[in-house]
Amino acid sequence: MSKLVMIIDDSLTVRKIIETSLKREGIPSVSYCDGVEALRALHEQRCPIPDLVILDIGLPKMDGYEVARHLKTKQQFGNTVIIMLSRRDGVIDRLKGRLAGAKDYITKPFRTQEVMSVVHSYLGVPVYQ
Repeated sequence: MSKLVMIIDDSLTVRKIIETSLKREGIPSVSYCDGVEALRALHEQRCPIPDLVILDIGLPKMDGYEVARHLKTKQQFGNTVIIMLSRRDGVIDRLKGRLAGAKDYITKPFRTQEVMSVVHSYLGVPVYQ
């Protein structure tokens, strides 16, 4: 069974870069421009439960920390890995991500190889070159 990655970022460019990289490696993805939209899709079961979420911190309506905390309070997302994505690279930002339930943290601007390496490490899927 394929592993599903959910991308939540308000930047269309970031979403498309990550989606394209995932697609190239045969990893299905869904993407949303804000956390409220993503949580609504999950709550209404319009989207399967993702194995991994790439989550921007600086989202409109609800920041990434709040989205992560919401996901981690629900039993059905207990095995979902959350990776924070942010322009902020401070120790406090990384700590807040961990406290919200994130397993890892990627700083923007990022290299697609870095994102894919993190995705592969958590999903346990083979890396295609």
